[in-house]
Amino acid sequence: MDIAKELFKSALNARSNAYAPYSRYKVGAAIYAENAKIYASCNVENLSFPCGTCAEAGAIAAMVADNGGKIQKILIVADAKELVYPCGACLQRIAEFATPETLIYLADTKEIKKTYTLQELLPHNFTAKELSND
Repeated sequence: MDIAKELFKSALNARSNAYAPYSRYKVGAAIYAENAKIYASCNVENLSFPCGTCAEAGAIAAMVADNGGKIQKILIVADAKELVYPCGACLQRIAEFATPETLIYLADTKEIKKTYTLQELLPHNFTAKELSND
């Protein structure tokens, strides 16, 4: 099984259900987790814009609710002039459940365009070390 292709299909399908009546900007995300399951979600807007949810956050929440373990790979898909990268908050969310080597695929609605590691997109993420007084 080609995990990247399966992630693409799952994210594209989730994207089709995005609730984006204000921006019309639909995003889908799919995670391949440590338990060998795929978790997908879409963005969900709210009239009060800060209350919306990114597609990545929804997929992570589904994975956590199912005790999926660590993120092995994640794919983000959108139909835009430029590739859609995870926002800073989502990169930190991904980092919470991933390793620096976790693969992040970026796709348009036709195909995967780029692949990065988490380390490449977020080289200095916040870690538990910052919480320590030692």
